[in-house]
Amino acid sequence: MKRSKMMELGVGLFMLAGIAGLIFLGLRVSGLNLAGPGAGDTFQLQANFANVGGLKPRARVTMAGVNVGRVVNIELNTEWYDAQVTLELDDKLEGKLSRDTTASILTSGLLGEQYVGLSVGGDPETLSDGDTIRDTQSALVLEELIQQFVSNMVNE
Repeated sequence: MKRSKMMELGVGLFMLAGIAGLIFLGLRVSGLNLAGPGAGDTFQLQANFANVGGLKPRARVTMAGVNVGRVVNIELNTEWYDAQVTLELDDKLEGKLSRDTTASILTSGLLGEQYVGLSVGGDPETLSDGDTIRDTQSALVLEELIQQFVSNMVNE
């Protein structure tokens, strides 16, 4: 009887450890930040795009292929009617990105996820928390490219 209870307790603990591992793995894969926005190791920049395509909040932000942040928010700028994207970047970059830094919406692979890629310019003045990246390149939308190709073929 005592051995049976110990076996049940061991199986129960094993199941709890497995469930905890699955939850941890799910949070890591989703990119959810458990520390929250007040972690203090990031700063924010804004960027305005004419078309964000399929870009979503929590998409990655990269420089030279290295993850340096994530997209926090995407909303419509009602003054200019374009998309205003808020980027949360690693604090190590604050004061190091030049004012002429370029933000582009890129796609990993042909039909992969979209993300923001940053390219640093040569301006000696730098961006700080809350500044706006002025030089942006919108997303290439596959449907628009196909439509343009078909209409060019019909017009010839």
